[in-house]
Amino acid sequence: MNSYDKGLMWFRRDLRADDNAALYHALKSCRQVCCVFVFDTAILDPLIERGLVADRRVEFLHASVTELHERLRELGREHGIEDAGLIIRHAQAQAEIPQLAEALGVQAVFANHDDEPAAHARDAHVLGDLAHRGIMFHGFKDHVIFERREILTQAGQPFGVFTPYKNAWFKALEAFHLKSYPVQRYASNLAPLEKACPMPPLETLGFCTTNLAQLKVPTGTSGAQALFEDFVERIDLYDKTRNFPAVKGPSYLGVHLRFGTISVRRVASVAYGMHLQGMQGASTWLSELIWRDFYHQVMANFPHVVEHAFKPEYDQIKFEHGKHAKDLFAAWCEGRTGYPLVDAAMAQINQTGYMHNRLRMVVASFLVKDLGIDWRWGEAYFADHLIDFDLAANNGGWQWASSTGCDAQPYFRIFNPVTQSERFDAGGKFIRRYLPQLAGLPDAVIHAPWKANEVELVAAGVALGKNYPKPIVDHAQARERTLLRYAVVKKPGKTPKPESQARAPT
Repeated sequence: MNSYDKGLMWFRRDLRADDNAALYHALKSCRQVCCVFVFDTAILDPLIERGLVADRRVEFLHASVTELHERLRELGREHGIEDAGLIIRHAQAQAEIPQLAEALGVQAVFANHDDEPAAHARDAHVLGDLAHRGIMFHGFKDHVIFERREILTQAGQPFGVFTPYKNAWFKALEAFHLKSYPVQRYASNLAPLEKACPMPPLETLGFCTTNLAQLKVPTGTSGAQALFEDFVERIDLYDKTRNFPAVKGPSYLGVHLRFGTISVRRVASVAYGMHLQGMQGASTWLSELIWRDFYHQVMANFPHVVEHAFKPEYDQIKFEHGKHAKDLFAAWCEGRTGYPLVDAAMAQINQTGYMHNRLRMVVASFLVKDLGIDWRWGEAYFADHLIDFDLAANNGGWQWASSTGCDAQPYFRIFNPVTQSERFDAGGKFIRRYLPQLAGLPDAVIHAPWKANEVELVAAGVALGKNYPKPIVDHAQARERTLLRYAVVKKPGKTPKPESQARAPT
C-alpha cells in the first residue's frame, strides 16, 4: 500500500480501536490519521419519519461512539498525543466524507467493508466523489472471517447450502484469518483534533433515551468485553442451554458483533481453540459464527434476497392480503395471537429490543405458516425493533423460516407453537415473565390456555377473550392452508446464479 502524509479513518460498523483492520492499515500507511464517525442522516432520518425516535439501537450506537472517542483519546495520550479522538458529524455521510477529506487535506480515506446494498451504493458514490478530488479510498475486510467470494464451490460459485460452505470454511481457515491487527503499535500516528468536537446529545440527533439503562444492556467495547468474558465461562454448556429462553444460554453478543464493538476475529479465535479441544458448546457457537459469515456472503453474492426470495419460484406464493392480513399482523406484532409462547416472545422484543433465537424461529414460522403473512412484513418489523438487527442475518433467518431462502427448512416443516412451548419452556417460566396474566395457570395448560377447564381459569384469574385472547387461528387448519399455499413450489428450480453488482473499492 502507498504511504501517505495524512489519512482519514471512517468508522462505520466497527466501533472499536483495537483489532480494527482499516484503522490498522490507516495508521501503518499514514504519517497522521484523523478519525471520523458520521451519524448518517440517510439512515437516521427515515427512522424519525416512521416515529422510531425512541430507538435502542441509536442509543446503543451513541453510547458506543462516545466510548470509542474516549478510547482514541486515551490511545493518543499513551503515545504523547493530546487531543486525539473522533471528529463527529451529523450529516449525510456520502456527502460529508468527501468534503471533510478535502478540508482536512488527506490523501486517502480508509474504511471497513459493508456489503449491505445501500452501503454499496453509498460507498460507490463516495469513491467517485473522492476520485474527483484526487483522494484514494481503501476498504478492508473486518466484519466477518471470510467475505464475498473468498469461499467458493469447486465450480467457482458462491455457496447456497450451509454444510458444504461450513466444510469449505474450515478447510480455508488459517491462523492468519484469526490474527488480531496490532493497532496500538502504530497509534503514535493518530492526529490531534484541530478543535474540540463534542458528542451531540441524542436529542440533537432527533432521538430520545429509551429503557436501555434499565435493561442494563452493556455498551461499547467495555460492555462487549464483559459479556464475552462471562460467556466464555459457560460456553461449554451452550449446546445444551441455547434453546431455552428462560435460561442464560446465549452470548448476548449479537448487537456487539453488529456494531463491531468486539472483533469477530477475537471471538472466533477463542471459540475455534475450544472447538479443537473438543468442547461441544464452543463448536456449536462457532458454527453459528460461520452461519453469520454464510448469510453475509449470500447477501453479497445474491443481493436480490434483500427484496425477493432467494429461490425465485417462492415469489409466486400468494400470502394473505387486505384488512384481514393487517389485522392478523397487528395481533402478531402486539402479542395478541392467543398462543402464549408467541405472545411472550413478541412482548420480549417490544419491551427489550431483544428476542431469544429459538423464539425468532417460532414467531417467524407462526407469522408465515400459521397466519399466512408475507415473510417480508415480519422481517421489516424485526428490522425496526431488534437492537441487534443485521440485514444479512435477519433476512437469512426470515427466509430460512419461511422456506424461501438458501438451505431453508422444507416448506412442509411448520413449527407447532404449543409443542415448541412445551419442549423449550416446559415450566412456563419465560411465559410467566412476559405474560403475568397467565402466571397462575398450571404448567400443564399454560402453553395452551384454551385447554384449561373453567376451574383452572377462574383460579388463575384468566378470562379468555378478555384479559388474554383466544387463539386467532387453529394451528392444524392453518397447517393445511399453508401446504396448499406452498403447492406452487413443490418442485423447486435451480439455485439462482449470483447477480452482478457494483462492489465497494478494496
